Amino acid sequence: MKRAATLRLLSDLSNFSGAARLRELLAADPAVRVRCSPDGRRLLLLRPPGAPAPQLLVAVRGPGEELERTWPEGQPSPLDAFFLPWPVRSALVLVWESGLAEVWGAGVGPGWRLLQSTELCPGGGSRVVAVAAPRGRLVWCEKRQAEGRPLQPSDAFSHCVCVRTLEPSGETGTNLGRTHILLHHCPPFRLLASPKDLFLVPTSTTWPGVDHIQLIWRPGKGKVIVAAPSLSLSHSKSLNPGRGDTWDFRTLLRGLPGLLSPRQPLTVHTWAPTPQGLLLLDFRGTVSLVQSHGGTRVVGTLQEAPVGLEGSAALGTFQGTLACVLGSTLELLDMGSGQLLERKVLSTDRVHLLEPLTPGTKFGKEMETRGGLQLLSALGLFQVGWETPQGLELPSAEDLVFEEACEYYQRRSLRGAQLTPEELRHNSIFRAPQALASILQGHVSPSTLLTTLRAELWDYRGLEQLKAQLVAGDNEEAGWTELAEQEVARLLRTELMGDQLAQLNTIFQALPTAAWGAILRALQLQPDGNSRLRSQAPPDVWKKILGATGVGKESPNGVLPLFELLCQCLYQLEPQWLPPFVELAQQQGGPGWGAGGPGLPLYRRALTVLGEEGTRPEALELELLLGSGRPKAVLQAVGQLVQKQQWERALEAGLALGPSSPLLRSEIFKLLLAEFARHRQLDAYLPLLCRLCPPDLAPAELLLLLQTYLPDGMEPPTPFPEPGGEPPLTVGLLRTLLEQTGAQGGHLGTVLSLYEDILWDSGTPPPTPPRGPMTTFQASEYPGPETWAPSEQGFCVTDTG
Repeated sequence: MKRAATLRLLSDLSNFSGAARLRELLAADPAVRVRCSPDGRRLLLLRPPGAPAPQLLVAVRGPGEELERTWPEGQPSPLDAFFLPWPVRSALVLVWESGLAEVWGAGVGPGWRLLQSTELCPGGGSRVVAVAAPRGRLVWCEKRQAEGRPLQPSDAFSHCVCVRTLEPSGETGTNLGRTHILLHHCPPFRLLASPKDLFLVPTSTTWPGVDHIQLIWRPGKGKVIVAAPSLSLSHSKSLNPGRGDTWDFRTLLRGLPGLLSPRQPLTVHTWAPTPQGLLLLDFRGTVSLVQSHGGTRVVGTLQEAPVGLEGSAALGTFQGTLACVLGSTLELLDMGSGQLLERKVLSTDRVHLLEPLTPGTKFGKEMETRGGLQLLSALGLFQVGWETPQGLELPSAEDLVFEEACEYYQRRSLRGAQLTPEELRHNSIFRAPQALASILQGHVSPSTLLTTLRAELWDYRGLEQLKAQLVAGDNEEAGWTELAEQEVARLLRTELMGDQLAQLNTIFQALPTAAWGAILRALQLQPDGNSRLRSQAPPDVWKKILGATGVGKESPNGVLPLFELLCQCLYQLEPQWLPPFVELAQQQGGPGWGAGGPGLPLYRRALTVLGEEGTRPEALELELLLGSGRPKAVLQAVGQLVQKQQWERALEAGLALGPSSPLLRSEIFKLLLAEFARHRQLDAYLPLLCRLCPPDLAPAELLLLLQTYLPDGMEPPTPFPEPGGEPPLTVGLLRTLLEQTGAQGGHLGTVLSLYEDILWDSGTPPPTPPRGPMTTFQASEYPGPETWAPSEQGFCVTDTG
């Protein structure tokens, strides 16, 4: 059914102070400039120079005094006037062509008073040609002309664009800060401010060759866009006054020769800044939209084209609809298709479209609820919007609940039968939609419902205030951080499935620091001073984080489960805290979830975040394996340490295991004992190896293990190694290990009988053979090596002659 546009009377202007004068100026002067304050309480009317008194009128809706100003003949009137969005009280800035700027305030005491008067062009010899007030700033274009010489072609680029910020200043509420030059040596520009951006568009006096170029300054992004709508070209440059950025216009264009192609100048009848961008109406009746990134698209064509520069026109947007007032005709076009939706003939040709109001204010809330655009004329203040046809019956809230629940349960159901809203109404299994329907039907008392929803309402109120702060452009970085933290906290209270999990992934990608800050508060994470983490979060929070089973890889759409998402964020921000976080997560758990739940172990899920095997950071991989508590992972980590010859760390990894892991400690000991038998690099760590020795290991078992690990010798052993060779294992090195096993196991009878003289014999050693030359008699006293055979030992030493 086709929608119908309506004009609703909001006020006949009788509730404004100075209503008679307000109607008079609106009816008498079609060239009067009209502005509305951000809160919608004040209307500003400024007449062009030379108009009869008064030239300035500020009318107030409700209690308050109007402001009238008149400048005598011969004294210039203001070039332009703006309301400043200052939260303490309403402020008004007046700017003259000479560069004089006055700031007026209202709200403290009766009437208006002058808060500040300053010169924008203190050097003299300059004049202001255009001015705008975007988002807490005052921007103007001034012409700097040299006295005493004729005009030259270089004078076409004798303008500059300057900015001054609005700063708090005690009781005055606001003050103009220092001047910063954005552009040097530029042509004259007209300045138009949208809620987020400032558009610098050419004028009729702009030098030919550059009169098809316009600039878009985006203060929130710190960029300036150079655009040529007729060429469909644009280029971005950095321009942030906070960092001292400034540009010479001629230098800026020299780097962009493609934009200087010969083109016809922009022939525009009316410019209109909107939240979507800058609307322009040409003399053929075509309306185009210049977006903030510099792109241009045609919105639609009016049935009537403007006749010359004398005809009045006004453009505005609401609910995806373009509204254009041309003379006494109002045309409504669809912003997407350009189709003419409705055309109305008004009773007056002097109609002004007002700027959108700031969200969150009293009158701003009314406009948001009704969804329309404000029109002002001498007949009153109107709102144009769309009205729902009378014959259209909207479903009740209760019906919508069961229809939405039916779709939700059908997606999760495994049965082939189709669910119906009637089945949900009468089936006692589905409690949630029935409870919500009972609330909507009024079965729950308002006080009980308010108590249940109080926390949610406070969160919602804070979120709306934060959105209004971001729209106003106040402290954007802190605002985005707070918004991300609130959104993460809200998502953690949901089921985190499908769209919610995808949204959480998006927030972590865009604002990882703020998102991790919300996780810190939710888990109540704190370091304990021993490079570990502790958490006081309830089990329900950990269950939400660990309950989803990771599949080891990203899903087809790139959405990570929550645990993998947190590991990835921590790996990017503070990688040294990833192993302690995984160890803490492994200590959590409950029936069917946590470290003992189904699916991959948590350490393996964390390893998937580090990349494929062979590309992971070795240090982090080792920490995750050692902290996993899984025998296979710990042995893998110790094996890697052995390959890297990090003996001390490998021994400490085994000693860190408690008495509850005797088999794992024994396997690590055998692994390191094999290395001890093969080379002498572990000799310095023999005390640690003795501590790692299993308490139930007997000396005979130790020697059998060593015999297994000793390298096979192809030649008989020699008392000294070859030059550059590895020294062999000696009994002296084994003595400490044998004493360790003997002390732990005690005397085991005949098992130790063969080695008792080695371990506990305190007798004197045999005499040392003489070192000098031996006579024949002396040599006969000492038998040769081939005759040595200790009596009680089972060993035989032969001559290697």
